[in-house]
Amino acid sequence: MRIGGDGNDGDFIDRTGQSGGGFSLGGGGGILGMLIPLILSRFGIVGLLILALGYCALGGLGGGGILGGGGGSPTQQSSPGESRLDPQTRNLLANTLENTDQVWTQLFAASGARYTQPKLVAYTGGTSTACGQGQAVMGPFYCPGDQSVYIDPAFFQELKTRFGATGDFAPYYVIAHEVGHHIQNLEGTLDRASSAQSRASQAEGNAVQVGVELQADCYAGVWAALAKAPDGSKALDPGDLEEGLKAASAIGDDALQQQAGQAVRPESFTHGSSQQRMEALRRGLTTGDPKSCNYNRV
Repeated sequence: MRIGGDGNDGDFIDRTGQSGGGFSLGGGGGILGMLIPLILSRFGIVGLLILALGYCALGGLGGGGILGGGGGSPTQQSSPGESRLDPQTRNLLANTLENTDQVWTQLFAASGARYTQPKLVAYTGGTSTACGQGQAVMGPFYCPGDQSVYIDPAFFQELKTRFGATGDFAPYYVIAHEVGHHIQNLEGTLDRASSAQSRASQAEGNAVQVGVELQADCYAGVWAALAKAPDGSKALDPGDLEEGLKAASAIGDDALQQQAGQAVRPESFTHGSSQQRMEALRRGLTTGDPKSCNYNRV
């Protein structure tokens, strides 16, 4: 994929040289007390997978991930330090954010709305967020409280080695998926989904979250379809679609449950099966139309 930029997007924040503290369970007590307003992506699922399988759902959606408790304080405040980002990774993160801003600003304007740009925070190990204490083990995530996407860049290597998602398109897909949650936040989808989950059974709540995640996958595809290269041509290269579908397949709930040696339990899915995630990404990529991404059930 070919996108331009100089790696200096003002909404990109580099905390990779800062000390973010250890894992904080925060207020509320234990794992169940950590279900607070947050969207967790199903990309870097290493440690989280065990918790997700144990509790089935990650909780509410405008709401619903596992971080330090809503009122808890991080165990250690971040301290200044030298950036650990290499120029290539910095450019990837900042330029993708800038490009998603451009595409979604145009799409919102076309519908008579104003797009509020999110921030993208790169960190190492752990960092403070408006949703609690973020940890790399959770994978990339979006926090509605501060309208920010958080990612430990080391995850990109995990994406290749653990999930076999090779090629240059997978990292773009990860970031664009999290920005998709930001779109849902602006549209009110996350609030509606959280409200629906509060009235639903666990299985029904899981189904709501699956719809939200699939819509974010579709939104990622919409962005990729409309993204422009520096020369004004389409940014997608031959083979990008296949690379994206491979990544989507690798992080489906059924694939992750099998990888963990668990039986596949569709009622426990919170992000969608491999087939569902591939279909959602493909729909966005082939239509380039956010209206085609009506997966949420609220």
